[in-house]
Amino acid sequence: MIYPFPVPGGQVQLAYRELNLAINGNDEQKKQIGNPALLPRPWEPTSCLDPELRHQLWQWLEDVVIWLNREYSWDVAGMIPTCWPDHPHLVHELAVVADQRRRAGLANTSDALEEWHRYCLPAFLDRMRTRLKSHCDDAHAKWPGRSRHNEHTSERDTEAREETYVSDVDALHAHRGREPETPSKKRFAVVDRETGEIRQEFDDE
Repeated sequence: MIYPFPVPGGQVQLAYRELNLAINGNDEQKKQIGNPALLPRPWEPTSCLDPELRHQLWQWLEDVVIWLNREYSWDVAGMIPTCWPDHPHLVHELAVVADQRRRAGLANTSDALEEWHRYCLPAFLDRMRTRLKSHCDDAHAKWPGRSRHNEHTSERDTEAREETYVSDVDALHAHRGREPETPSKKRFAVVDRETGEIRQEFDDE
């Protein structure tokens, strides 16, 4: 009558295991894990930089979408569209929905699963319908906001915003009775990703 929640691949399971050890492991295990801030988090796909891990994550999310559409949708209006990978907002949210459902299924009581049913899934579906409207009912539609996004990131508009930022910073310096600093060169630094320590600084020539 019903299908079980999809199980992620081995690399995704390993990522979850390392995250669990980073929190609940002993001192030796935590030492082997290293800096927990650098661990991949399946609910944040951009943190999964290993190609095999990323591939298995996409496979898992694909299985989750199929499962959600079968187990929790009756009317087509509530179904996740087949073009979901082409919608960044769906990718970001589906990764969290999948993670929350996985965690709820591992709990020792039904409380977390009730919360997922009551809040997590309905809220996601409501946001999906609000954002997509009927654009992708029959086939994937081009991004309606693309032209506005391109305008926002254009050189003209970017420079205009930068001038506003500079004016604000200059006003702050004036308010504090200090002369604004005008760097003549851009400065760059090599930073240790594990410790945050600046290893080397140099100017843009």
